[in-house]
Amino acid sequence: MSGKVVITGMGWITPLGHDVQTVWDALLKGRSGVGPVTRFSAETFRTNFASQVTGFDLKNFMPADEAETHADASLSSKFAIAAARQAVRQAGLDRAGSFNPRRFGIYLGAGEGAMDFANYSASHLAGWSEQTRKVEGKAFAQAALQRLSVARETEQEPNLTVSHVAWDLGIRGPASNCMTACAASTQAIGEALELIRRGDADVMLAGGAHSMIHPLGMTGFIRLTAMSQRRDDPSTAARPFDATRDGFVMGEGSAMVVLESQEHAKARGATALAEVAGYGSTADAFRITDIAPEHRGAQESIRASLRQAGIDPREPDESGRARVHYFCAHGTGTKENDKLETAAVKAVFGPLAPKVPFSSVKSMLGHLIQAAGAAGTIVCVQSIRTGWVPPTINLHHPDPACDLDHVPNVARDLNPLGGVKVCLNNSAGFGGQNDTVCIRAV
Repeated sequence: MSGKVVITGMGWITPLGHDVQTVWDALLKGRSGVGPVTRFSAETFRTNFASQVTGFDLKNFMPADEAETHADASLSSKFAIAAARQAVRQAGLDRAGSFNPRRFGIYLGAGEGAMDFANYSASHLAGWSEQTRKVEGKAFAQAALQRLSVARETEQEPNLTVSHVAWDLGIRGPASNCMTACAASTQAIGEALELIRRGDADVMLAGGAHSMIHPLGMTGFIRLTAMSQRRDDPSTAARPFDATRDGFVMGEGSAMVVLESQEHAKARGATALAEVAGYGSTADAFRITDIAPEHRGAQESIRASLRQAGIDPREPDESGRARVHYFCAHGTGTKENDKLETAAVKAVFGPLAPKVPFSSVKSMLGHLIQAAGAAGTIVCVQSIRTGWVPPTINLHHPDPACDLDHVPNVARDLNPLGGVKVCLNNSAGFGGQNDTVCIRAV
């Protein structure tokens, strides 16, 4: 296929709201979604706070009888269904006969559903033998058969989110899910782009969904010492690029975009919001939990996305501006990520690096894990549409190793400079995954 691939619809469920405009307004105001964990008792956890989705009800996005058919879906799958419905509605694909289901595909970076922790733990306790000082398999199995639900256990499978969304929307084209950790939904958008380019689909729903705000999810990252432990003031705990940062803050939610060929969008009268102009993907092949210290994988991912878009990162425009007007950083707030991501941007953009606004919305949303990349893509589209870029809040003590323009604490209006025409959204994941998409005005 020749021609452009464009975004025609967007939707998200986040800790700052349940629709694009509400969340965008909150980001520009520098609001934090972080607070004490209320979903379970976390008082004894070293990190007892997170960025939770609140006030969410699937019935707000569909008739009650339809919502009931998803009653057993995991929380993250419900987030995904709601975000997907928003995206297809904006794209005008929610009407009967508005698309060919065999030419409409889905590619998600969706995480596993939460374990039924209370009943799983109770089954273990029921199987505990004081005499042998171990869990007896037969007693455990008997308790588990009584307590555990087949539906809830099945919902732990990460492919179930794709199934729920495809079933809900009648999508019958290519269907995939990737679990490349925190880079997953950026990869999903990039791979969806390639599926359209090679003619395998006319339309793709792409994005991600995840919730790890549960005992096992939180415990895992606490044991890795990856999360902030700033229990005294959770709302300021997410502080990317700040010298006092001590880890990321767990978030949750879903973000979805509708991609389609520009020809297909024009033929059905859809409005193109932005173009997906380039995609880059690399692997560090270094260490499961650490970024390669030379940051070569991150550099090449960024360069590859710009190469596809035909943009030279070291060539200024006629006014002296960098040709990338906003860079939505992975920006987790961990010591290593922020330092190495900053270094990668410097290596790619050279002398123009300080002229590229480079902020992290994780300072407000928390880390949406597998949904984070798709959320960043929506941020890029909104920046192009409005001319504003969101801030990195809680940035009061800049780290000398993170010395770029991180848009500290206050959103910035770039309209006086000509607005925002080109953005990059960057993601990195455990295992050394790097993914970058270039979003451009149409």
